[in-house]
Amino acid sequence: MGESSSDESDTTFQLYKDRREWKDVTPVPQDDGDQPIVAIDYTEQFKDVFDYFRAVLQSGEKSERALNLTKDAAALNPANYTVWQYRREILKALNKDLNEEMDFIEKIIVYNQPKNYQVWHHRKVLVEWLQDAAKEKYLTETVLAKDAKNYHAWQHRQWIIKTFNLYDGELEYIDSLISDDIRNNSAWNQRYFVVMGTTGFTEEVLNREIDYALSNIKVVTENESAWNYLRGVLLHDKCGLSRNKKVTEFCEELYNSGNRSPFLLALLVDMCSEQVSQGNEDPLYNLERAKNLCNELSEKYDTVRAKYWQFMAETIEKKSKKEESQVEAEN
Repeated sequence: MGESSSDESDTTFQLYKDRREWKDVTPVPQDDGDQPIVAIDYTEQFKDVFDYFRAVLQSGEKSERALNLTKDAAALNPANYTVWQYRREILKALNKDLNEEMDFIEKIIVYNQPKNYQVWHHRKVLVEWLQDAAKEKYLTETVLAKDAKNYHAWQHRQWIIKTFNLYDGELEYIDSLISDDIRNNSAWNQRYFVVMGTTGFTEEVLNREIDYALSNIKVVTENESAWNYLRGVLLHDKCGLSRNKKVTEFCEELYNSGNRSPFLLALLVDMCSEQVSQGNEDPLYNLERAKNLCNELSEKYDTVRAKYWQFMAETIEKKSKKEESQVEAEN
């Protein structure tokens, strides 16, 4: 959030310069230099609040009135790091009830600033001080119910889950989000985070997650999120991309049915590249097929990235020639 503009003043707000209890404080104006390049047209309220905020910051005053001043300053510019940092210093100095502060910042996050880094950071520090994350899952779920891809909420959720070992029930929550929106990349990313933070990709989990990805791809074959998740899972498969029978059979069946999802074709290209790099003469995943698939992608199914697919075809061909040269040298 940027500074308030001149048409946003609060007509009910009493300026600090007119408050009797602040007569002992000399406001400190902002110093933009003699010739500011771009002069900002601050509202009178904004100038007043921050002139007094700078004054208490300079003097180091930590009082109830200073705490209330930071509240007004944060309302006018909630992205101001210094305001929130000084507010935390005052909270500690006055030994304030941090649960009250938690309620205060929750309202700001939920109703006003769900995508503001500074308010989420303030919340995180309070949780660290209290060593209590009991309300955090509910808070993030409330925010994510309004915007399921809110990066700040997901970042906070991952932090509290990892820090306080709150993995229980998370896969079920993710399932509900993916059921609501199968293309929710944030939910797919969270699923990977949870698996890595709990069981890891054991053989059993690997098979389960491959099945999960494939079942969702069947529903929407143009869903990049599910394809990316499948790729991520296969990184943990000792067979690689091109030797997991369940995956290759699924991809070939989909391809033979006439499906030309660019994400399917891209995975097939990478399967070919993997086999060529290993010097294998695979009947399915070879140089010729890779070049044909790259041509299909560049000319018809992913024309936006045509140059990339031309580059991929050239790269795989170079890999093939390199392998051939090595074999000849060894013989």
